[in-house]
Amino acid sequence: MKYIIIIPAYNEASYIAETLQSLADQTLLPEWVLVVNDSSTDQTEAIAESFTAQHAWLHLCTKNSAAIHLPGSKVIQAFNHGLTLLPDEIQYDVIVKLDADLILPPDYFAHIAHEFKQNPKLGMAGGVARIEKNNTWVIENLTDKDHIRGAFKAYRKACFQQIGGLKPAMGWDTVDELLCRYYDWEILVRQDLQIKHLKPTGAQYDKTARYKQGEAFYRLHYGLAITLIASLKLASKKGKPLLFLDYIKGYFRAKAKKDPYLVTEEQGKFIRHYRWKKIKSKLF
Repeated sequence: MKYIIIIPAYNEASYIAETLQSLADQTLLPEWVLVVNDSSTDQTEAIAESFTAQHAWLHLCTKNSAAIHLPGSKVIQAFNHGLTLLPDEIQYDVIVKLDADLILPPDYFAHIAHEFKQNPKLGMAGGVARIEKNNTWVIENLTDKDHIRGAFKAYRKACFQQIGGLKPAMGWDTVDELLCRYYDWEILVRQDLQIKHLKPTGAQYDKTARYKQGEAFYRLHYGLAITLIASLKLASKKGKPLLFLDYIKGYFRAKAKKDPYLVTEEQGKFIRHYRWKKIKSKLF
């Protein structure tokens, strides 16, 4: 299984060298990797460029955009820009969206490729994130165990195309999995494939991002009841109960503005049914 990687990078000078080195150390090397330097103001570009000189499969481009770091939109706009630069002659089976602040185990992509090869119904795959707390690496427990973190998502090419690629909006790394299930693809999270996440999730988000999660719940066709449950759960996991109010405010702001949905009405019905099924399974 051949794979390609696109890495959006904004001011990642403190981490990107370790990420690129962990790619160079893979037992199964990628066919093509592109670092999209998204208007960084630090040494991100120079560090990435030093690696391109050493590895023929690694490439670098620069994208000009605003410095504001809202979740979802900036990073996926950079990813999608990188996708337009994929040479026609590059053949691949799997496409990976990777963050620039990770250290992957050397056999990570060998295992991921094996899973895709063994199961033709597998649409998405990934490992789990670990973060450093009190000098110990622990699982970054912000999501359910069947959810692949947005920092390291691998998609079968056919699945990626069927779900319409990645949407440049908060909630992109939820809607992709929901659409994956909608089109009857399978999702795999390998709990034994553990990736070091060097920078805490959301560490650089602008303050205006606090309402974006609630807006995403609206745009995913969750409805109010599921939004209330999801908001309470997420705020609790983050250890910040007052975020619940921000999420709900964001939901009603999006509703008042009639923000466009990220999915169709039919897909929304599937999503609500799937969410209620998960909620009931946990309760009963």
